[in-house]
Amino acid sequence: MVRLTKRVVEAASASVKDVFLWDGEISGFGVRVFTSGKRSYLIQYRVGERTRRKTIGSHGVWTVETARTEAKILLGKVAHGEDPIDDELRASLTVAGICDRYLTEGLATAKEGSIKQAKANIENHIKPLLGKTLATRLTRSEVQKMMRDIAAGKTAKVEKLGPRSVSRVRGGKGTANRVVNTLSAALALAVDDGLRPDNPAMKVKKYPGRKLERFLSPEELAQLGGVLAAAEAIGVENPYAIAAVRLLILTGCRKNEILKLKREWIDTYHRCLRLPDSKTGAKVVHLGEPALRLIASLAPVDGNPYLLPGRGHGTHVTNLDKVWRRLSKSAELENVRIHDLRHSFASMGANNGDSLPVIGALLGHRSTKTTQRYAHLADHPVRSAADRIATRIADYLDITPEIDADAAELAEVVIIGIAPALNEPEARPDPVLGKAIRTKWLDTRAAAAFLGNTVGTLQTYRWMGTGPEFTKIGRRVVYSLDRLIAWRDAAVDPANPSKLKLVA
Repeated sequence: MVRLTKRVVEAASASVKDVFLWDGEISGFGVRVFTSGKRSYLIQYRVGERTRRKTIGSHGVWTVETARTEAKILLGKVAHGEDPIDDELRASLTVAGICDRYLTEGLATAKEGSIKQAKANIENHIKPLLGKTLATRLTRSEVQKMMRDIAAGKTAKVEKLGPRSVSRVRGGKGTANRVVNTLSAALALAVDDGLRPDNPAMKVKKYPGRKLERFLSPEELAQLGGVLAAAEAIGVENPYAIAAVRLLILTGCRKNEILKLKREWIDTYHRCLRLPDSKTGAKVVHLGEPALRLIASLAPVDGNPYLLPGRGHGTHVTNLDKVWRRLSKSAELENVRIHDLRHSFASMGANNGDSLPVIGALLGHRSTKTTQRYAHLADHPVRSAADRIATRIADYLDITPEIDADAAELAEVVIIGIAPALNEPEARPDPVLGKAIRTKWLDTRAAAAFLGNTVGTLQTYRWMGTGPEFTKIGRRVVYSLDRLIAWRDAAVDPANPSKLKLVA
């Protein structure tokens, strides 16, 4: 090998494939001659068992001597155990690149839901605000600004996905806190890999979280139970979605544990659910009698493995959040999330005097301390607690009302005048809970027919605020039969029994 000079470099040519000329003075320094005539200086070195090449620059921009000086510096780093290519990648790595590495490497063993949520936080918030920032230059103040921007709704948007579907990206303080947590996890991985010296998201002061757990009072459970019964009786909501809400509060399970529940995981003999996977791994959920009866009442669909089948073949109920928003609004429940049904189950157990270890076992909490505290408990007290809690909740919910079997016929009848007196329906065993049904629900047409009025007259009563009490579920109005009877009896004009008098 000869010492590289300007004359040697410019005299070299490559006709068929690229040619490498290596310097006789510095081992590993050379020039690459391309078939296009371009020439670039480079170094070649080994890292472990790998041979790596790093380009210094093009001939003309770099002279042989300046390239040789740079090669000495780079090869000196190699001799001290450094890798110039990794240093370059580290210096050019952006926050977006760190987040991408976190999704592929840091979440390799995470749950599907965790990966989905982290990806949404990264794509919808982190990348738009900090994606192009160099990871090595990211500061705590920049992370703090990102959090403020998300809280202010700067990244919120609505995208139309199809004729009847949209994607909503929401901002707010809660979202901002969760996004900072995702970024902090990605930066922690970068620190572990030596790509950053510290984690600037670690000490960012977040917005105060929700300190108090929301749970339903007995009165609110009764309100919810009435709305669930009315919605099911009139057919306003998907009956499997209604069953999902009932099971959530009767079992204390998480939403997806119920929505994705397969029939093969239900152990009726031992009165439990055997979930192969959950947020905390495989677990057993003990069932109270009301929950068992409700499960037994749900007819299977051929070819569908789920307890709560969806509209598509082999699918399960989805979009329960939308159903819950409508139901909770109708029941006048304020600031109640679906997950708060789980808290309500736990609070009912605590109010009944069940110990925290038993409640932890029922909910499937999994931590070293909690496991040690209730691992010795037998199934019997846990099962008994499930019975007591679910039965107490069912009493408040009164989840069994059904629409009168004769309501459809009543809806088709046009009656002028007063309908004949109708006593309270005779109590009969309920197929789900085995107790008496307390009321029946009628839609507007059936209610008008029962009262002997037209639909228009009943609507006028409602508009004037003088008609019978009603419940509104979504856009549908329903009436309970017992309240109709009470209103009718109070509204009959003694002087003219064939007419109703308006009562406020």
